[in-house]
Amino acid sequence: MRIIASHTNLDFDGFASMIAAKKLYPQAEIVLASKLSPEVDHFLAIYKDTYSFKRVKNINMNHVRNITLVDTNSLSRTGDLKNELHEEITFTVYDHHPLTEKSVTFEEGVTEQVGATVTLLIEEIQRKEINIKPFEATIFALGIYSDTGAFTYSSTTGRDLQAAAWLLDNGASLAVVEKYREAPLEHDQQSLFETLLDQSTQISIDGVNILVATHEQEKYTGNLAYISRRIMDRSGVDAVFSIVKMGEKVFITSRSSSERINVLPIIKQFSGGGHKKAASAMIKHENVNNIQENVLEQLNEIVTPSLTAEHIMTSPVRVVAPDTTIEVASKMLYRYGHTGFPVIKNDQLIGVISRRDVDKALHHNLGHAPVKGYMSTTPVIITIDTSLEEIREKMIYEHVGRLPVMKDGTLIGIVSRSDVICAMHEKPELHITYSKSSSIPYRKQLIQEMRKQFSPPVYDLLMLIGQEAAHKNMKAYLIGGMVRDLLLERQNEDMDIVIEGDGIELAEKLQSLYGGHVRPHEEFRTATWTHPTGFKIDLTSARTEYYDFPAALPKVEMSNIKEDLYRRDFTINAMGICLHEDQFGELIDYFQGYEDLKQGKLKVLYNLSFVEDPTRILRAIRFESRFQFFMNDQTFSLAKQSANHILSVSKQRLSSELNRLFFEEDSLYGYHRLDELNILPYLLEHIVDESSIYKRLEAFKEMRNKIKNKKIKLSRSLWAGQFFSLTSLSIHALEEIEAFCLTKDDGQVVQKLYSLLEEKPLDNISIDSPYSEWHKHFANVKIEPLVAYFAIEVSMKPEFMSKSVEYIVKRETLEPLLDGKDLIEHGLSPGPHFKEMLEHAERLQMDNSSLSKQSLLEDVLRYQLDTE
Repeated sequence: MRIIASHTNLDFDGFASMIAAKKLYPQAEIVLASKLSPEVDHFLAIYKDTYSFKRVKNINMNHVRNITLVDTNSLSRTGDLKNELHEEITFTVYDHHPLTEKSVTFEEGVTEQVGATVTLLIEEIQRKEINIKPFEATIFALGIYSDTGAFTYSSTTGRDLQAAAWLLDNGASLAVVEKYREAPLEHDQQSLFETLLDQSTQISIDGVNILVATHEQEKYTGNLAYISRRIMDRSGVDAVFSIVKMGEKVFITSRSSSERINVLPIIKQFSGGGHKKAASAMIKHENVNNIQENVLEQLNEIVTPSLTAEHIMTSPVRVVAPDTTIEVASKMLYRYGHTGFPVIKNDQLIGVISRRDVDKALHHNLGHAPVKGYMSTTPVIITIDTSLEEIREKMIYEHVGRLPVMKDGTLIGIVSRSDVICAMHEKPELHITYSKSSSIPYRKQLIQEMRKQFSPPVYDLLMLIGQEAAHKNMKAYLIGGMVRDLLLERQNEDMDIVIEGDGIELAEKLQSLYGGHVRPHEEFRTATWTHPTGFKIDLTSARTEYYDFPAALPKVEMSNIKEDLYRRDFTINAMGICLHEDQFGELIDYFQGYEDLKQGKLKVLYNLSFVEDPTRILRAIRFESRFQFFMNDQTFSLAKQSANHILSVSKQRLSSELNRLFFEEDSLYGYHRLDELNILPYLLEHIVDESSIYKRLEAFKEMRNKIKNKKIKLSRSLWAGQFFSLTSLSIHALEEIEAFCLTKDDGQVVQKLYSLLEEKPLDNISIDSPYSEWHKHFANVKIEPLVAYFAIEVSMKPEFMSKSVEYIVKRETLEPLLDGKDLIEHGLSPGPHFKEMLEHAERLQMDNSSLSKQSLLEDVLRYQLDTE
């Protein structure tokens, strides 16, 4: 026999979960707890005859072999049931509360932290394709809506919303949900509610308010949890602790509506349970005043410190002088993506000029005017200790979007609306250290990973660079792809070092001490130091880049590590590792790159990223293919919106990305994403139909894999042939592709490929033709155009795939038995005929690999006599 049970003070989530479990286990009996919440009791007053409910006293527990627990995983919350167990009972658990040491052992069920337990059961019902009635859908909806606060609680997940949507599609009545979700308080409950409000103490801690209410009475009043929630709603506090002695027992119930308040640790002190926003306990023979004092003493420990301006501000601050013209200020706003600038005179803040002020001045043709005539001269300022809550209030009530942060009369940072939004919507477990504008980066020690993955020479070299930078009062950071690949456990020893200081100066110092060669780049203050062991290390002065117009080459200003990382393409490439001794091996992540890496998410750092450098769109596709990552929705949308900017990029810059996308990555996937983003029309005019492209690229992929398995290498110039395969293969398409060819080899591949497609030599060969016949046509064709030609032809004649690959393998692995010296030794004079004789020898070898050198020579000599 199987029974379905839940916790005492049964709420709608527990009740709905029991009904849902009955759908999964139709033969099971639903056993109600002795105590119900007011809302469930109110509901059952009307609908109690709809289902067959039993109490523990009506069940012969000796016959029970399984208990399906829902909305709880602990027997201590099941009331009378916990006293009626025997050893042969097994458990099935469906619950959204975390497991604890009190949790039962179970092998069947689901425990995941969603907003409501019934969501988990609905997902099982959907998986098993069990039909539900509209009334059942309504009960399930009551469970979801009540336990998620109508989807307003932070514990709500997308799965809860999807489950609710399915219920609505199956006839759930929102009118019934609204009617029964909250029941009115009964007379004794209303009396206790008012008494607790009257006998409460409100404590304010770091911007949040907690109410502690106490009372003693002889009689029992049920549903203290429901009363406590109503107290929190009525008083507007962030959390409430209700401590009520009823007879010999003291009931402690807590509720929280703030992410910053975790009530569970205090409740656990009294052997209670629950979760961070709702928990309760019951103890006997204890003094209410002692409990209250204990709770009050621990309140500071359960409140997470408030985020302040220091945590979320942008620093250092870009400023303008009062005489800066409106036109220059406008260009700077675009350059840095800001919405305004503080105005500084003699190191003192005298105003703030906003984008709105600038736009109005430009509208009236006042670009030549100084900003001092249009700035706000009474800026609203904050300090580093101003809390996030205070910052929000100032922005709302003062109607300002940027707040300068002052310390000892000096401007040290600025907080914008976007900073506040990032802080408000960060995941709690990540804190604000992942915010784009955070001045405090997320940190993680990676020394063990570096020792494991980097070769000893590389590890030692990184330590040396950090030490020498420190000697010159500089700081060094390993950044970019090497950091990303370290975290992905991929090999990469392409060292890119950013220096807070002068990169060229440090490179020359390293050369003077350890040798090697330095190649400086004065314009960007970067240098490449080639170490005597052969390692090449790029040393870059920390800088920020700006663009005068979309797709222009960047201009550079000296900056710090945060600004340098901010100019990178994607968050996963915007992480650094400290190389200075006191923090060696520490990951520095200002922009959530580490979290995005774990989630396989590709995300730009700012909205103008693709506008400023459209080649990043191609790089995004390449990274998606390489790492099996995906652009997040916003990044994908920005890429699609910026597709037209591809037109402003030179073919040479595009080519460097395209050849890596088509040669190094999955070209089929690359084409698919280029098509989704509508990039191709901005790259090529003469594009062939989609079906032909897919067939050609599939043939390329298969042929390359087969050749690769035979250890035959292809040069990267093959990419040009693959790119050409996207076109109509006409002379005009050839001219288009040639514009993308950076090297002589690239050009030769497409030119030879075009010739082969025109000549169609494969039309003169059958699958059964000997390899010598194939070699007669293709002996002098390099492997890259040959592979491209075969792939395009095979896309229309798939039966030629195997023979084409076999020919290439035979040709590339052939070890000629004869060479020119052998012919000279037999008295022949060198000349053009040597080439023809040796090709004839290769053809003979291809058809008969067992030929000896002597017999092959005799055949070749006869062939020469026959052709004279």
